[in-house]
Amino acid sequence: MNLAATNESLAEISNYLIYSSMAVYTLAFFAHMAEWLFGSRSKVARTAAALTAGDGGQGGREAAAPAVTVGTAGGTAVLDRPKVVTRATGGARDVPDGPGAHGGTAKGDLYGRIAVSLTVLAFLLEAAGVASRALSVQRAPWGNMYEFSTTFSTVVVGVYLVLLFAGKNVRWAGLPLVTTVLLDLGLAVTVLYTESDQLVPALDSYWLWIHVSTAIFCGAVFYLGAVGSILYLFRDSYEAKLAGGGTPGRFATSVLERLPSAATLDKFAYRVNAAVFPLWTFTIIAGAIWAGDAWGRYWGWDAKEVWSFITWVAYAAYLHARATAGWKGRKAAYIALIAFLTFLWNYYGVNMFVNSLHSYAGV
Repeated sequence: MNLAATNESLAEISNYLIYSSMAVYTLAFFAHMAEWLFGSRSKVARTAAALTAGDGGQGGREAAAPAVTVGTAGGTAVLDRPKVVTRATGGARDVPDGPGAHGGTAKGDLYGRIAVSLTVLAFLLEAAGVASRALSVQRAPWGNMYEFSTTFSTVVVGVYLVLLFAGKNVRWAGLPLVTTVLLDLGLAVTVLYTESDQLVPALDSYWLWIHVSTAIFCGAVFYLGAVGSILYLFRDSYEAKLAGGGTPGRFATSVLERLPSAATLDKFAYRVNAAVFPLWTFTIIAGAIWAGDAWGRYWGWDAKEVWSFITWVAYAAYLHARATAGWKGRKAAYIALIAFLTFLWNYYGVNMFVNSLHSYAGV
């Protein structure tokens, strides 16, 4: 069998593996849904009690003083001390984490473990598909938008699984993860699909391995940070409603109550964004060096360069906001989401809708 036929066979195998991973991710999606549906629905009283508890032994919350008794001519009036809500250092209320999607039940946990196992299998299939694509043309498997998308979703799931098996509390991200991965792969195999082919000369450089691989990894971590920020906003609103004496709806009771506390989600988003920000800085520098080699200038205000820098500025603003007392909590989370939207625009919008020097890669 000649080399060209072997390459075509590997490319076809890659396609089969990607489609197979999508099928398994779909099964993982339904397993995650079953985890949420069949897991115990925790009671609102769990968080409400933490917000108003008189136990001074947790998180520095103040113990409620005994009721004040006031003598009157007609009898005794009891004046309750106002309820005190103490916030954690991150600006979120000091309440315990929820039990998780499984609701602390064996049946829910079983579905959750099945979902994780299916996610691992889908990840292995997708990673094999990406590797087969690379072998089919003997180069890095991110020379166009289709390859970038499949590699990106593979790395996202890989980072999630590493954190999960490292003992981090991230199983709450499983359902949004497989949902968005399915959307990404669906877009990749339809709108963005490109036949396996060799690179144009400008991309044929060792910097492709360095610059694009770091950009993909940074985007994967930024994605997890964005999921954490979105869920933080929902959970924070839920806790605020309870603290204000309101009664959350049935959805909040069965879903938001099972998530980690707002403080935990806020801390997770901050830590992952802060950890990967230096690598995003390196990504921009590496791209500038590659541009100098390929085009004879390090910076030319090309659309891709501009939006990469805008993304850097947005995340720098987020990190600065977290260090500024008046911009913690929800305000900082909004900035983090805006920053991730700039990354997405740079990822999809610039390549698909803007003419730039980076358009040669095709979609």
